[in-house]
Amino acid sequence: MGCLPRGAFRTVRHAGDRAVVADTMAISAIVNADRDPAVAAAYRALIAGRPVVVSFVTVTEMRYGALKAGWGQLRRRALDRDLARLVVVQPDDEMMQRCAALRDECEKAGLALGQKVHEADRWIAATALVLGVDLVSQDAVFRTVPGLSVLSRPG
Repeated sequence: MGCLPRGAFRTVRHAGDRAVVADTMAISAIVNADRDPAVAAAYRALIAGRPVVVSFVTVTEMRYGALKAGWGQLRRRALDRDLARLVVVQPDDEMMQRCAALRDECEKAGLALGQKVHEADRWIAATALVLGVDLVSQDAVFRTVPGLSVLSRPG
């Protein structure tokens, strides 16, 4: 596992000066850096020195992925240790309102993020929007969302 550095993540709430929200693909690439070290390094370069937070849904997706892939107990424990180092944003009323509004706005605009299949992605986008910070992601579904600033790795 790529092991997230201890102390690298700080609590962020409306302190959008340099913080970022990292989506599930970015966190997965870093945690599983041995799969593709170049991709992990590119994400690390994007977030270097910046406080990183994740949506609660990213933790859920990471744990689901481990179960679906048949990871053993030891490997899942290692994942849980990495996830414990993250600052995880839980949904509050403001976040739930923003996520609902985001779905409505995207549906009306005909954007993919408005589709039911992108429920997890909406939570991640809503997290970045509520915090007023950049989102680190390669997922094209985020690129057309008004008001959302997306940082993508080269390539």
